[in-house]
Amino acid sequence: MSKKIKIDIISDVVCPWCIIGYKRLERAITELELEDKVEVEWHPYELNSYMAPEGEDVYQHVADKYGMSIEESIQSFANMSRLGNEVGFTLDFFAGMKMVNTSDAHLLLHYAKESNKQTELKITLFKAFFSERKDVSHRSVLLQLVKNIGLDMDEATLRLESDAIRNTITSEQKYWRNQGVSSVPTMLFDRDKKVIGTQSIADYKKILTEIIEGT
Repeated sequence: MSKKIKIDIISDVVCPWCIIGYKRLERAITELELEDKVEVEWHPYELNSYMAPEGEDVYQHVADKYGMSIEESIQSFANMSRLGNEVGFTLDFFAGMKMVNTSDAHLLLHYAKESNKQTELKITLFKAFFSERKDVSHRSVLLQLVKNIGLDMDEATLRLESDAIRNTITSEQKYWRNQGVSSVPTMLFDRDKKVIGTQSIADYKKILTEIIEGT
């Protein structure tokens, strides 16, 4: 197979199912030995675009959003932590954890794509929020993460202050919503097959195999 499989992933960095889904996809790619035959591009989807600067308690936020009790919310996160462990990713939910706005994070992912570091930054952001108890809405945190992967902090700061780039991110999110994307993760394989929600490793392997075989 000479042509790479293009996988577009619409997601947010504070979405636990997004990282679980990606780690399962990554496992499927590895098991099929397709590491050099797949190209991944991340696209923005802000789950909490109107979140206040101080954020919201993560357990209360999910309870309110999905109409469940705090106890049910806590149990849901515990289940996600278990699923994260199964794919080697730590989802550390803790008392006082805040759900936050991610608009600046998406601007920096746009910047990272220019240097082919988009996936590296995306995983770094997932780890910062879910594993390292960092607030990924704070610019000081974001700029340090950018520096950690070898990107220029001064240029990153300029991007964060650019209304033009912010409008580009807003337009891209609008585009995906107009394409029917209403939840994350949503993955498009070769801009043809749309897969909504987190799938099993076996399901991702099946999808990739079907594309390779042209079925």
